[in-house]
Amino acid sequence: MRVAISGTHGIGKTTLAEALCARLPGHVMVDEPYHLLEEQGYEFGFPPSPEDYRAMLACSVRSLRSPSPSGAVFDRTPLDCLAYLAAHGADPAEEADASTLRPAFASLDLLVIAVITPETERILPAAELPGLRARMNDALLELVYDDPLDAWQDTPVLELSGPLDGRLDALLAVLAPAAADPGPSAAEAGAGTP
Repeated sequence: MRVAISGTHGIGKTTLAEALCARLPGHVMVDEPYHLLEEQGYEFGFPPSPEDYRAMLACSVRSLRSPSPSGAVFDRTPLDCLAYLAAHGADPAEEADASTLRPAFASLDLLVIAVITPETERILPAAELPGLRARMNDALLELVYDDPLDAWQDTPVLELSGPLDGRLDALLAVLAPAAADPGPSAAEAGAGTP
């Protein structure tokens, strides 16, 4: 399965992605675009600029579209970058090409959205740039459900707004049917028949 986790900074995405990989044999975590670009020598501002988010957006699209193991858990998606751009006042519909985004999101079996809740604010360590964090969270939720680019409406979405200690179990419960059913084999699917 290919699962991607989106959410604002300091919300526990990476921790959840690591825990999910530990529970799903054969799954690997694909690092978030920020770290992938840093490894390539990209230098980010602090806080990142709109241009930095555009670079992360392009990297995230490439990451989702590139051949990767069928068992992959992506830490962030292009939605994160679009939401940060929206939090900076940009129009997400003008920041990305839907024809590029559609195949990226179509490659996913599940899009997980981790959101700010009263519990996350009480339990998780205080995050940097709290105003940006809150604006991004709101923009992300609006983007996910409005889909102004008509690019991810066919991708199943799981919003994690329940207890932090129940996130992994909630995610595994949604994935259980897919994990238990590997789908038809090529022969069962009729591959090779005229």
